Amino acid sequence: MADVNRGNRPLSPHLTIYRPQLTSVTSILTRITGNAMIVAALLIVWWFLAAATSPEYFETVDGIITSMFGDLIMALSLWGLWYHTLAGVRHLIWDNAIGLDLPTAYKLGWAVVIGSFVLTVLTLLIIA
Repeated sequence: MADVNRGNRPLSPHLTIYRPQLTSVTSILTRITGNAMIVAALLIVWWFLAAATSPEYFETVDGIITSMFGDLIMALSLWGLWYHTLAGVRHLIWDNAIGLDLPTAYKLGWAVVIGSFVLTVLTLLIIA
């Protein structure tokens, strides 16, 4: 390898150098919510399996799922589902080469964020 003086070279840019932008934050949140929904799906499958196993086991699992912690997890999962769905619609719009300019991209990003919260609240009000 060539003799390179690495001491005088600048370091690669890192997360501490860049200011987070709405488009990057929404992209990261899309990936996080996609993985978080897997956890929620596993909890629901566990609940169904407990229902198929025995009344005692179902009572235990149902107590966990319907506890305050379980309700929080399910509400956050509902938000994740709405967020991930709206972000997917935004990507479908982008796939058609629509809304790729910066002002429209930011409007779509805020629509995903605000829309996911509004739809989560509406869904919780409807099912509660």
